[in-house]
Amino acid sequence: MSLFNKVLASVGIGAAKVDTKLHKSTYTLNENISGVVEIIGGSTEQQIDAIYLTLHTNFIREIDDKKIKDEAVLHKYKLNEPFTIQADEKRQIPFSFSLPPVVPVTTGNSRVWIQTGLDIKNAVDPKDKDFIEIQPTRLANGVLTAIQNMGFRLRKVDNEQAPSYLRRQTPIVQEFEFTPTNSTYRRYLDELEIVFLHQSPNSVEILVQVDRRARGLGGFLSEALDMDESFIRLTFSEHDNIQAKLEQVIKTKMK
Repeated sequence: MSLFNKVLASVGIGAAKVDTKLHKSTYTLNENISGVVEIIGGSTEQQIDAIYLTLHTNFIREIDDKKIKDEAVLHKYKLNEPFTIQADEKRQIPFSFSLPPVVPVTTGNSRVWIQTGLDIKNAVDPKDKDFIEIQPTRLANGVLTAIQNMGFRLRKVDNEQAPSYLRRQTPIVQEFEFTPTNSTYRRYLDELEIVFLHQSPNSVEILVQVDRRARGLGGFLSEALDMDESFIRLTFSEHDNIQAKLEQVIKTKMK
């Protein structure tokens, strides 16, 4: 019977199961994710080579001018050394790790989840998937609020493949796209796009893309040549007047 059970377990029947239990489901950047991984033995003993936790998000990749939905691994965490789980044994292993600074906020179509897997030799590896909510930091939320107070409406939020010069740091970037709603900005700008490059408890760094509205023949030629987009790199601390600083630099790009 034991040999038969081992054969069945190797194809996933009566094999060990895994269930990750998070201490909470909502986080902000720079927080630690913590919980326990519960492993329940199957109908026979099995060698667990590794338990790993991977942090995933969804994003859009462009290939030959086509937008393809994809998934990215933002962080991988190995939990333990090899051990044997006995039949019907229940074991809990606590864990804690920091959220990487590249994790996107879960708004719009953005999703973030933790996938837990058991690495079992010569067997189907059991997996578990847990979605979590990521909220912006206080400073990041201050930036987004300031832009809307200036007279912009958040039109969409997308996770996109990072440009080549950023891929060593992150596979994806999250882009917040705003459109002007008041006459001052609507006269000069088509849209405003924001990417958060780095966030810490005391500062936030952003890349702002200002897309100027075409004015006259020269303006239309600039749009056709993609010369109408200006980029601004800004860092804010907790003592900054975020809205005033944004207004000042954006207005210089409107001239």
